[in-house]
Amino acid sequence: MVVERASQALADVLVASNRGPVSYSVAGETTQAGGAGGGSLSAKRGGGGLVSGLSAIATEDSGGDAVWVCAALGDGDREAVRRSGGKLDRADTGGQSVRMLDIPAGTFADAYNGIANSVLWFVHHMLYQTPLEPSFGAEFEQQWASYERYNAAFADALADEAAEGATVLVQDYHLTLVPALLRERRPDLRIGHFSHTPWAPPDYYRMLPDAVAEQVLRGVLGADRAAFLTRRWARGFADCCVAVLGAAVAEDESTGELEVTCDGRTTRLGVHGLGADAEFLRERAGRDDVDERIAILREQIGSDRDGRPRRALVRVDRTELSKNIVRGLHAYGRLLADRPEWRERVVHLALAYPSRQDLAVYRDYMSEVSRVAEEINSTYGTESWTPVVLFLKDDFARSLAAYRLADVALVNPIRDGMNLVAKEVPVVSDDGCALVLSREAGAYAELGEDSLVVNPYDIADTARALHEALTMEHGRRAERTKRLAAAATALPPTRWFLDQLHALRDA
Repeated sequence: MVVERASQALADVLVASNRGPVSYSVAGETTQAGGAGGGSLSAKRGGGGLVSGLSAIATEDSGGDAVWVCAALGDGDREAVRRSGGKLDRADTGGQSVRMLDIPAGTFADAYNGIANSVLWFVHHMLYQTPLEPSFGAEFEQQWASYERYNAAFADALADEAAEGATVLVQDYHLTLVPALLRERRPDLRIGHFSHTPWAPPDYYRMLPDAVAEQVLRGVLGADRAAFLTRRWARGFADCCVAVLGAAVAEDESTGELEVTCDGRTTRLGVHGLGADAEFLRERAGRDDVDERIAILREQIGSDRDGRPRRALVRVDRTELSKNIVRGLHAYGRLLADRPEWRERVVHLALAYPSRQDLAVYRDYMSEVSRVAEEINSTYGTESWTPVVLFLKDDFARSLAAYRLADVALVNPIRDGMNLVAKEVPVVSDDGCALVLSREAGAYAELGEDSLVVNPYDIADTARALHEALTMEHGRRAERTKRLAAAATALPPTRWFLDQLHALRDA
């Protein structure tokens, strides 16, 4: 199927992602249906490494006119689409050309919450409690049909926006079907797909219904190049292609990249480990609002009975199931139980920000985080010492303040595609920070040598690592932090994006 393109200025470079670089809210009246009405629209630009990287499509280095295709996520976004026809005002987007798709709310909810976040995310992060879940029945079939329609809407939009021979970079598990659908519509395009999550090993991946498991793989293999954050995740994808599709896998001797050949067509697998944006982080961490929050945090940390400042053990995470916050708290409790010398001498700053609160399992997880923190405080706390200071409201300036203050950073995910927190803390640390890092984080591939590496399921092992981190000699800690920061910034977001773009064009 080849689509007919409208007579318009077409793009040479395109990015597709579920979330775009801007979101909208509406002040004032709403419609009876609950959607936005005639109120004023206010735009909020997104942040973080992904937005920084993908924003490189607006730079001259990307090599042509560019457009970002994304979905409307809420009523404000949908109202912005209605008012703009889907082509957002460049004043709202930082000068970027953005096409936002108003996919029907029910279709979006099924695709985003029902499939992407409740099935594909769970599979790749290996989160299912398998005696009870998953169970793929009629509800799943309905949601999967919505996921197909959602992906098709993106494929149609990209086909419509792309100039002849354009380069298209499709992002993440929300859009796994897009590369193959787009290739059907526009065989002239250079198509890439990037996975920001881990990729499940074959035995776990095959919990998906056979037809769905095959469809996802074939969807990604519609790309000329599929890229991952680490070689481990690329290898997992290749292994699934062998097990499910009977594909052949080879390694390019000159580049070391894997190549998957299926049904006579070859897709190259690339590895691009997204790094921290050092320039942005250091500038942002030096602003007055961060200094104000440092003063507040120092007061909350306080001093021990001898008047010495207490140590700061820091974690900054969304309350995402894969982040393993509850076991991290249990490990800290175990540290206080096994090493009573740390009582009154350390404070755990746990910045656990809300994530996916529209899903019951995430609300329950956030409640458990609060419960365990309160249990530690009631067991060990004194009038002058609160062992766990828990923050549940997102505050980027406070996160940066915690980064700067941290003596120890705990990053212990069950599985994580990369984990930028592990990379950001060393970049802005004021006085050196010991990093306790899960071997299941993608960042382990780059940072493991200078971290205290833990099995994320082993609470006793994590408590031991916390003790070792807290007792690390200052000079050794500072030297490690320098090396961690260098590794963490080796592939900053703009270069990360452009490297993929150039590799796809050269493929």
